[in-house]
Amino acid sequence: MVQSLWDSSKASQLQGDLDLLVYRSNIIGADRRVCNWGGGNTSSKTIVKDFRGRDVEVMYVKGSGSDLATMKAAGFTGLRMDDIRPLFERSEMSDEEMVAYLANCMIDAKHPRASIETLLHAFLPFKHVDHTHPDAIISLCCADNGKAMAKEIFGDRFVWVPYIRPGFALSKMIAEGVLANPKAELVLMEKHGLVTWGETAEEAYAQTIKIISEAEAFIEARVNEAKLFGGAKHAALPGDTRRAIAAEVMPVVRGAVSDAKRMILTFDDSEDVLAFVNGANSPQLSQVGAACPDHLVHTKVVPLFVDWTPNADDAEGLKAALTSGIAAYKEQYAAYFERNKNEGDVMFEAAPRVILIPGVGMINTGKSWANAQVSGALYHRAIAVMRGATALGEFVSLSENESYNVEYWPLELYKLSLAPPEAEFSRQVAFITGGAGGIGSETARRLVSEGAHVVLADLNLEGAEKVAAEINAKYGDNRALAVRMDVTSEEAIQAAYALTALTYGGVDIIVNNAGLATSSPFDETSLKEWNLNMNVLGTGYFLVAREAFKLMKAQEIGGSMVFIGSKNSVYAGKNVTAYSSAKALEAHLARCIAAEGGEYGIRVNTILPDAILQGSAIWNSNWRNERAAAYGIEPDQLEEYYRKRTTLLVNIYPRDIAEGVAFFASSKAAKTTGCMLTIDGGVPAAFTR
Repeated sequence: MVQSLWDSSKASQLQGDLDLLVYRSNIIGADRRVCNWGGGNTSSKTIVKDFRGRDVEVMYVKGSGSDLATMKAAGFTGLRMDDIRPLFERSEMSDEEMVAYLANCMIDAKHPRASIETLLHAFLPFKHVDHTHPDAIISLCCADNGKAMAKEIFGDRFVWVPYIRPGFALSKMIAEGVLANPKAELVLMEKHGLVTWGETAEEAYAQTIKIISEAEAFIEARVNEAKLFGGAKHAALPGDTRRAIAAEVMPVVRGAVSDAKRMILTFDDSEDVLAFVNGANSPQLSQVGAACPDHLVHTKVVPLFVDWTPNADDAEGLKAALTSGIAAYKEQYAAYFERNKNEGDVMFEAAPRVILIPGVGMINTGKSWANAQVSGALYHRAIAVMRGATALGEFVSLSENESYNVEYWPLELYKLSLAPPEAEFSRQVAFITGGAGGIGSETARRLVSEGAHVVLADLNLEGAEKVAAEINAKYGDNRALAVRMDVTSEEAIQAAYALTALTYGGVDIIVNNAGLATSSPFDETSLKEWNLNMNVLGTGYFLVAREAFKLMKAQEIGGSMVFIGSKNSVYAGKNVTAYSSAKALEAHLARCIAAEGGEYGIRVNTILPDAILQGSAIWNSNWRNERAAAYGIEPDQLEEYYRKRTTLLVNIYPRDIAEGVAFFASSKAAKTTGCMLTIDGGVPAAFTR
């Protein structure tokens, strides 16, 4: 049940109405049962000094494109009420006209564009107004008998407004309904949400929670868990089995939903998701329509409900069902677009954003992990609404055309335009071995800076986790994932790729970088030393690339592998027979894979660096002493020694190699494969020939 999060001690320390509005908004958004991600809006009317020092009544209202849970004061738009009130006398106003008019009412041109529901707040004669999308209220508003049920709950304290798209007409209808009912304490918006108010910020919030709680109690008294969603038709597969199947099928799904652009996937097998996907009525119920207009842009009108009977031994059958189901969904979506399109509309990607699998769970798609998470979060809300609505009566939704006109509404599309532009590696997943080291960590930072999601695989899990935490703190949750992996273990590599598929859906870029180095005269090179180099630098690169090759083939959208070789791949260094031989193996292995990968769009290229001392675990080991001894110098003289032997008289750093990786993995190298790029400052002995 929803609980009040108001903390009087915190609220008492805030200065002014705007700070209280921010606080109220944040605690409303903190509970997604109260308000959807990115949805709802709040307002506060107050007095401020204008640029001439005059007292002016201003309404602060959530600006377009913000999320109540995280927004700050800068996310609110201040508008002069004296300019807005005359609009109530008008009989009609188009969206475009309203947006243009409100732009002239702003007290600061730097404020965000006002929400489409600004007039809803302005026309109500209350100081503080909340518009939310609570699960319990939308359950009521999406039940075929919702208005009758509302009378049982609220008596004559509510105003019911039929569904029309947000804008001037709806705002005026709500205000007229409230003014006509002196007992009104709330507005119920059919198939949409709730409006409440108060004379103080605390009163407004308390009223929101009170009304939601009344609806929740009414609904819960009528819920029969055994009969939810028609009762259980299937049993959920065991947890480990669900995850293993999801990891196996997600690359196939990723390929099927990635048409013009790649998609990132997430997996969810939460208790409420499993209850829904296993329900006897859920295949039909899921196709009724969206539970709330706010969902449409992120979830589409309906999900794909996969026709498959749960079977732990039938992953291949599920892949076939997913492939055919996604293809059919895309055809149906294209037809839906054609039936409803307006002049100038451009179709979004036709693939589903929500995929429901009996016995397994839910897969969500998006342009990023965060975006896919939003789709999933909103479908959790949809499940909660269907649960409540079917406890009251029958679940109903918008008509197809109403849904389309929300999904392709210019004012909703404007919110999407506020997102930062996509970069070179947006929508791509990079798997980096040796991710905790100098080259690996710098490569991760470089790729993430241009939109990638990265997996840092390393024996040094603590080091990889440190790099991942740094990246996530800067770029957002789950942009980087750390995993412990031994490149000589086939099972460990397969498990790491399975986790990658489960977390992001698949992989696009492989950076084969994990390594070590030893030095000894040839006649003193032991079999143990030889095998160590071959196992890590040869077999390790082979296993990492082979498993990636399988995954990329399953996705059917190509991919890029970049091997971090060495100057020694083409130069016979002194006292490094085992190391140099293994590095030569890497370079030729890359070319062999490139020869086979072309037909699948898989490119494989190699970078040949030299003497990367900074941030290197290798160079901080005995290797430094061994190489110094081979050249007859002291270990602290190595960096200068290497600089002077280059034709450019430079040292090579991890960021230099990261730039090479970024080039090979990018669209700039889309027609390059089987290539070796030397980044060594120009060591004549290692010139390729």
